[in-house]
Amino acid sequence: MSQLAQGRVIAAHGRHYTVELPTGELIKCFPRGKKNDAAVGDRVEISRQGQDEGALEKILPRKNLLYRSDENRSKQFAANVDQLLFVVAVEPAFSEDLLGRALTGAWSADITPIILLNKVDIASGLEAAREKLAPFRNLGVRIIDICAHDKKQVQERILPLLKDKTSLLLGQSAMGKSTLLNTLVPLALAATQEHSVALGAGKHTTTSTRLYHLPNEGGDLIDSPGFQAFGLLHLTREEIERGFPEFRDHVAKCRFYNCTHQHEPSCGILAALERHEIDAARHALYVRLIQAKAAHDSYS
Repeated sequence: MSQLAQGRVIAAHGRHYTVELPTGELIKCFPRGKKNDAAVGDRVEISRQGQDEGALEKILPRKNLLYRSDENRSKQFAANVDQLLFVVAVEPAFSEDLLGRALTGAWSADITPIILLNKVDIASGLEAAREKLAPFRNLGVRIIDICAHDKKQVQERILPLLKDKTSLLLGQSAMGKSTLLNTLVPLALAATQEHSVALGAGKHTTTSTRLYHLPNEGGDLIDSPGFQAFGLLHLTREEIERGFPEFRDHVAKCRFYNCTHQHEPSCGILAALERHEIDAARHALYVRLIQAKAAHDSYS
């Protein structure tokens, strides 16, 4: 085996990866064995297999790992993330369920969520959009109003938040996420296109998860196009519960240590729900996640 080198996965195309070495050199790597499936953001050990190719030998310990879902399957796609930037818009309408699931996944993995409300120049729908976001604001989630086309505003309001952090950018289609990405990392996008040609990645770059270095900011931004579902089926019931921080102060009041917070007597969560201290829609999401997890496990 050739000498091992450490690097970071900055792009994933199926089961081959682009690994960046500390020198900035990019290596196209294939996993050695079935257990070495990596995610963008992973720190890895590779062995060189030529000038610009290598084998992924080992994934180094992760701080966290996030999944995306496709029908009944979940696939890991981002690792070692510090914060989640979830883009919603005044128009078209965004999915509160999808937003809630993404935030649950973030909180369960100790990732700080931030909501970016785009297209705030559309005055006719602005108040309705803010009302939909009120439950998340009440939980202490930072919500930032932006117009993605306003380059100066984006740089002033968002770039300082990204300094020295690895941030994951997510959002449904038509929310303006691509415009926001182009504003944040135009130089990185241009460089990425050049590297993609050199590595023979071709068109895959527009549909794959990729990490961009932010110019002059010392941070990194992971973009994952085509986001439609957030994978949570891999989480345990306890991890799902951790994804609902508003439950934390009430769980200790449950009579049963293994309370599912759905129907048990003397449940601290249900009592808080009756007192309107927990949002009913948030609890309903929790129940859907728990029931989906139970159904999945019964068929596994």
